[in-house]
Amino acid sequence: MTRTIAPRGATHGVARVRTLLLLFLAVVGVLLAGAAPASAHAALTGSDPMQGTVVDKAPTQVSLTFSEQVALSDNALQVLDPKGQRVDTGKATNTSGTTYAVRLHSGLPDGTFTVTYQVVSADSHPVSGAFTFSIGAPSQTSVEVSGQGAGGGFVGVLYDAGRYISYAGFILLVGGAAFVLACWQRGAGVRPVQRLVVSGWLALTGATLALLLLRGSYVGSGKVGDIFDLSLLGQVLQTKAGAALVSRLLLLAAGALFIAVLFGAYVKRDEAAASEAEAADSEAKAGGSEADAAYSEAEAADDAATEKKDLTFGLAIGGAVVAAGLAATWAMAEHASTGIQTGLAMPVDVLHLLAVALWLGGLSTLLVALFRAPADAQIDAPAVRRFSRVAFCSVIALVATGSYQAWRQVGSWSALTDTAYGQLLLVKIGLVTVLVGIAWISRRWTGQLSEVPSPEAVAVSVVEKRAETRTKVAAGSGDSRRAAQLARQRAAVATARDKRLRDSDPLRSGLRRSVLAEAGVAVVLLAITTVLTSTEPGRTEEEAKAATSSSSSQQSGPLSLKIPFDTGAEDGKGTVEVTLDPARVGGNEMHVFVVRPNGKAFDVPEVKIAFTLEAKDIGPLPVTPDRIATGHWTASGVQIPLAGDWKVEVTVRTSDIDQVTVDKNAKIG
Repeated sequence: MTRTIAPRGATHGVARVRTLLLLFLAVVGVLLAGAAPASAHAALTGSDPMQGTVVDKAPTQVSLTFSEQVALSDNALQVLDPKGQRVDTGKATNTSGTTYAVRLHSGLPDGTFTVTYQVVSADSHPVSGAFTFSIGAPSQTSVEVSGQGAGGGFVGVLYDAGRYISYAGFILLVGGAAFVLACWQRGAGVRPVQRLVVSGWLALTGATLALLLLRGSYVGSGKVGDIFDLSLLGQVLQTKAGAALVSRLLLLAAGALFIAVLFGAYVKRDEAAASEAEAADSEAKAGGSEADAAYSEAEAADDAATEKKDLTFGLAIGGAVVAAGLAATWAMAEHASTGIQTGLAMPVDVLHLLAVALWLGGLSTLLVALFRAPADAQIDAPAVRRFSRVAFCSVIALVATGSYQAWRQVGSWSALTDTAYGQLLLVKIGLVTVLVGIAWISRRWTGQLSEVPSPEAVAVSVVEKRAETRTKVAAGSGDSRRAAQLARQRAAVATARDKRLRDSDPLRSGLRRSVLAEAGVAVVLLAITTVLTSTEPGRTEEEAKAATSSSSSQQSGPLSLKIPFDTGAEDGKGTVEVTLDPARVGGNEMHVFVVRPNGKAFDVPEVKIAFTLEAKDIGPLPVTPDRIATGHWTASGVQIPLAGDWKVEVTVRTSDIDQVTVDKNAKIG
């Protein structure tokens, strides 16, 4: 009994590709599952009333100021009373610049109110949050704000996965097609290469459709049930992000035509040229001399070469336009579309994406060609060398465009080390450095590649021919069992031939290993890049912090709290006013005034103050002020250790046995 055993090396080659796929899935899972909800690219820099403050009377409106302009939906800003009922009058409006306001109903009661906001930043990323302020005095509230922000939850994970797949599809589609046209035109007829490029188109198309469906829920409720809400889809189509996704789908339709020509008419052009040359040769031999036959064959070859050159040029121009258009759909809706120098940033972003696709997409195609191409279609050394030059130029473009993007998005050394965006960018730079190092090793292997088949490859070819002859003889003799047995042997020899042809050149084996390592690093690099695009740029984060700090310093000042009290005695009513200057972290000057209901100074025996920061479990911190006049006490150097919502407790004693403790919350620091 004859057994067919797959060569051990071939199994290892498949195993390596499977390992790379598992690495791809693992990186995606870790980065997407472990990532926080999409960071806000527009930050809340101020509000009126300010977060945590207590105002004496109800405001007529609530206004929010962001670090950049945002898009508002009908329920973008909501104000809820302590019972959770809306007290705003409706849709928010843009009052000035980056400030948006919603008007409130009149006659609001005292208590704690909750402000929620959910908007979309200029670079298409969702921003959400909530804060509270109080009228008169803080109170209990029944409002529970969900911990899940816009862009988070299961829908957020699906959306991030879709964005990753769309980037990967773009790279495989554009890079694979460019590799075939610029480096290895014979690869247009290689099935594994065709499958790779078509898979890129399918991945990008499927991910784009999924992003369109997910977009409404992603920037809105975050509910899975809203994914197929057609009304939300209609709203998405009217936004910048929706227009970019629809444009991408239209360009992908043109991309489908490009693929059909590349792997259809382009490949058939070679086959037709060979047939025409053979026919011309036959006709010339039948009616003339060998010289005439050679002339006719050369003429047919020249015509075929001219036609193929024209078709290649047309495909290159059309493919470049489609590729640039696809890259522009990201530039018009992502980081490049907002911030400083957008007129320069968008074309630079397009060039950056194209350089990534040419390098990493070409690398993926080379990997497939080295591991999966059949023995009779092995990639030749000139093709590998051409790709090496293309990759080198791509790296130069990446360094130039990446440096500009880093400066534009980070802006300072502190942002590079102190923000999440800057830290991720440092990781990306490290990975690119590793990738360039491995690519340099690959270039060394490429420079030494041999195009002469080894003796082992020749021996396998001879053995295969002998096996084929034996199969034909057995089939002609009518021995079907023997023919089947010989066919199995022939299949085993063919498998061995593919393996030995790939491994016959040790330099080619070294190239396969280095390219596989490059691809593994590239998978991680792409995942980091995807996370970067959903992370708030360092420059924006620092500007938002500076704006928030400036807003706080402008609005902060001496804090004044007026708290009524009643000890229950006959002469036990009054009001205590506590002022704290400058009401910041560190030392403060405190004054306490006690007055009767008629406004005159109240000469009480004792007043004591205590500060408590319940959120940090600090306090109560007691302060005993000194009496300096009737109804007036003071204390210097009152230390506030942290900024936050402090509870200020005042104990007033009006007689030897009558006293009361009243309190009020205030934002300090």
